[in-house]
Amino acid sequence: MRNKYLSLLPGLLVLLLFPMGPTAQNSKACALRCPPNSSCVNGTTCRCTPGFISVSGEIFTDPLESCYDINECGPPSPVYCGISADCQNLEGGYYCTCSPGYEPVSGATIFRNESENTCRDVDECSSGQHQCHNSTVCVNTVGSYRCHCRQGWEPKPGLWYKQMNTICKEISFPTWTAPSGIKSQALSHFLNRIQDLGRNFSSASVLNTVGDLVQETGDLLETPGDLKTLPFSEQHFVVPNLLFGLENVLRGVSKALPKGSFTFNSSAGIELSLEVQAPSYRNITLIQKQTKMMLTWDAVRDSGDSGLAVVGLLSTPGMDRFLAEAPLVLDAEELTTLHETHRGLLQETSHILLSDVISAFITNKDTENLRSPVTFVFQHSVTPGPREKVHCVYWEHGQNGSGHWDTRGCWVTSTRDNSTTCQCSHLSIFAVLMAHYSVQEEDSALTVITYVGLSLSLLCLLLAALTFLLCKAIQNTSTSLHLQLSLCLFLAHLLFLTAIDRTESKVLCAIIAGALHYLYLASFTWMLLVGLHLFLSARNLTVVNYSGINRFMKKAMFPVGYGVPAVIVAISAASRPHLYGTSTSCWLHSEKGFKWGFLGPVCAIFSVNLAFFLMTLWILKRKLCSLNSEVSTLQNTRMLTFKATAQLFILGCTWFLGILQVGQAARVMAYLFTIINSLQGVFIFLVYCLLSQQVREQYRKWLKRIRKSKAESEKYTLSSRTMSEGCKHSEET
Repeated sequence: MRNKYLSLLPGLLVLLLFPMGPTAQNSKACALRCPPNSSCVNGTTCRCTPGFISVSGEIFTDPLESCYDINECGPPSPVYCGISADCQNLEGGYYCTCSPGYEPVSGATIFRNESENTCRDVDECSSGQHQCHNSTVCVNTVGSYRCHCRQGWEPKPGLWYKQMNTICKEISFPTWTAPSGIKSQALSHFLNRIQDLGRNFSSASVLNTVGDLVQETGDLLETPGDLKTLPFSEQHFVVPNLLFGLENVLRGVSKALPKGSFTFNSSAGIELSLEVQAPSYRNITLIQKQTKMMLTWDAVRDSGDSGLAVVGLLSTPGMDRFLAEAPLVLDAEELTTLHETHRGLLQETSHILLSDVISAFITNKDTENLRSPVTFVFQHSVTPGPREKVHCVYWEHGQNGSGHWDTRGCWVTSTRDNSTTCQCSHLSIFAVLMAHYSVQEEDSALTVITYVGLSLSLLCLLLAALTFLLCKAIQNTSTSLHLQLSLCLFLAHLLFLTAIDRTESKVLCAIIAGALHYLYLASFTWMLLVGLHLFLSARNLTVVNYSGINRFMKKAMFPVGYGVPAVIVAISAASRPHLYGTSTSCWLHSEKGFKWGFLGPVCAIFSVNLAFFLMTLWILKRKLCSLNSEVSTLQNTRMLTFKATAQLFILGCTWFLGILQVGQAARVMAYLFTIINSLQGVFIFLVYCLLSQQVREQYRKWLKRIRKSKAESEKYTLSSRTMSEGCKHSEET
């Protein structure tokens, strides 16, 4: 048996040595060829070790290639170590550690995957690992910490709030600068009391200090002493300066207040509301007895994010005695709206303050252009009358040290009998002011002239249109132009007469205003075409090309006459549709120059027609000088001259007189404008129908036909009656 096993040993030795021989030989052969961080696969191939890669991949055959470290922590497929942990790359591998500000709860500080992650936040404040200055308080955050100023403290200049290097100083009492050049014992006594409050101020006594400031201001307004005897110009300088100074001091010392809402009242009725809060997304509302203020957090927050924000509203009931007589300045847009709302407006005669004078302030000193408007609701006991206008106003400093009430940046959103809601894009001293205006009574004579003249014009325009349409003897290019002009003017005057004051429905009024805009623009466009045709006809007296004129006018008149006004109205309606229709008439609003969508083309057409008129007169003058005494030619030329003059007078002069309604001659120009404009259709019928010999002959033919038809009708009626009586007599016999 033993010999039997011994005989198998040579074969087993061969099997064991067979695979080892070539491998060992290949390893020995390629060991010098494979680059670092790789191993030999066979005589021609190398493999990068785990954690490395070559340009060709894990396995490569080029002996010049190298194996580079794989960054497992970078793209395209970074290793995820879990929440609050970071991946750290190594030569040929990686490891995971907790992010700064975190530490592992258990296990090793180094791990390989998310399942081994036990990281949690480190409280640097309680563990003493923070570097906050002793003037600040450490507040832990997730993964870090911040250094907050203590209550009643603020960052030193040049340092930011809530940073790791923040250094704070105690809030100081702001400097109150007295107005220069004003001599008043009451004011001096008040400023001395303010200085005493400043010297004794500390962050711990901020509530008492704010209460004392409100009380001192109330005492001054209740017993102003010699302030009341100052000239109005000096009062308008001192009192607003007093409010702005108080606002600046309150803005500064209120930073020492804790979070919350505070209300302070004086015996004189002054009320101060303060809201101190941290950054948030909710709206801020301050409510007082007579006033409410609403604004958003975006309007309060400044770019420095200075911690707690302060919003203040100060109502001063006694301030009206000083500022009620201050002048009122309206911006151009509101003044235009006022003229449209009150027809025949002459001037403001007086104004009174309806509400308390208030001062609104926030932490952010840059309040000239807020991110979103602030809303005020003022309560008042006086109800505005029909000739009285409510304005939301603010105090504007003048260049000479005085000031005035202004409306720029403030507008009325709604008003009721006992309250008015305002919105402003800035903060200042505000109030609601009611102005009484002297309004000229409506001239009944102009109204009668307008209605009678337009009614007569409608009849004449209708007759003219029928004449141009039915009288074949005069039908040509000129007649077609006059026909379209008459139709447009007829529809425009008819709509003006029946619907200009239909303001009950805003949508219907806007549609009427748009239709009037189009019809009157179309009328003026046809006036331009008539003026062009008149000029070309006069030019034809010297250059014979009448057929070319007719072809040009026939092709161009309808696209221009109706297309150009349609484009202008479409652009106006698409850009500002809400400006069609006003509160008193269905016409274009004057806001943002919207009326120039009508006045611009009208002025341009009038200017071009004036140029056509002057050139036509020049051509006719030269023609008259060169003509012989041939009567027919002379008469035609004179008729053309007369029509050219009438054309300018009828179609241009009326609207030019409307522009001249200013100054002392406004009333005279208003009468001329009304008479000529309302009788425009009468003039057209007179010039182009009654003064035309061909039309008069056609009228005679029509009258003869009517008389002949009437005579035949009467003859037939008489004959029928005679025959009827004869038949009756025969039957009786």
